Amino acid sequence: MLDINAQIAAYLKDKTILVTGGTGSFGKKFTKTVLDNYDVKKVIVYSRDELKQFEMQQAYRDEKRLRFFIGDVRDKDRLAMALQGVDIIVHAAAIKQVPAAEYNPMECIKTNINGAENVIEAALATKVQKVIALSTDKAANPINLYGATKLCSDKLFVAGNNLTGDRDLRFSVVRYGNVAGSRGSVVPFFRNLIASGATELPITDAAMTRFWITLDQGVNFVLQNLVRMHGGETFVPKIPSIKITDLATALAPNLPQKIIGIRPGEKIHEVMCPRDDYQHTLEFEKFFIIKPSISFTSRVSDFSETCLGEKGQPVPANFEYNSFNNPHYLTVEELVELHKNI
Repeated sequence: MLDINAQIAAYLKDKTILVTGGTGSFGKKFTKTVLDNYDVKKVIVYSRDELKQFEMQQAYRDEKRLRFFIGDVRDKDRLAMALQGVDIIVHAAAIKQVPAAEYNPMECIKTNINGAENVIEAALATKVQKVIALSTDKAANPINLYGATKLCSDKLFVAGNNLTGDRDLRFSVVRYGNVAGSRGSVVPFFRNLIASGATELPITDAAMTRFWITLDQGVNFVLQNLVRMHGGETFVPKIPSIKITDLATALAPNLPQKIIGIRPGEKIHEVMCPRDDYQHTLEFEKFFIIKPSISFTSRVSDFSETCLGEKGQPVPANFEYNSFNNPHYLTVEELVELHKNI
């Protein structure tokens, strides 16, 4: 098996990539990583906020390879126009804030479900080769609307592989947990409170745990899966968990913590590989694959071996990968060191 970075470089050479939600935390990091490290033909940032696009354009000066396209994933015609000449879609656009989704359910559905359908149909109508959709741990056994819409989105992308006919077009999903320091996450929220002179940090529940991944790790995992995907898999990285109380201690060791109660739609622990999916779950050295529960009419894939030659094994009966039973937790000291770099 060739070095995975060499495989990524070979695959991305002269390719055009479109990133939906490209001005978000993931999109900016993905764009910078690709432009700095790979010989792509073009990266197209597709989003609806012209101010964020302007600010990103000032920070990422690559007039030859970087393009910006104002548009919304709710607009299929605009998407199809933007996808002319595109080889790869990384679908990162979503309404992600759990309370906002609970209070604005139709808006969440329009972006996260209808938008996913539009991405699939626009890809089918153009010459796109691969689509990776970003999911979330909240899509596994969802109890909030955000998670439910992302589960619907995941199912749409997996089933999209049955619509391709003899086209060499493949859809896969990447699911991971909370991104350290991303916009709207708990880290900048805590930091703003600390900077404003807060005398305590609010904790929704003292037992709460979360999966934890950095932006760099998330971007690299997506790039790796572009070359290992058959189409139809949901990729789940093996990443550490954290205790929310440990995170608060790492950021402000001298501040007391006040329990305020769970927000609408919030879980105590998050799941990435549900127990109900154990029969479809394969374990690899550094990640899991959840196989599609449906069969594809146009292709047969042995998901126990990736396109990179990595081999996986079925997980034990009733296996579940959640943030509570995860064998790897970050310590307070590790969190302190990690957040020095965010």
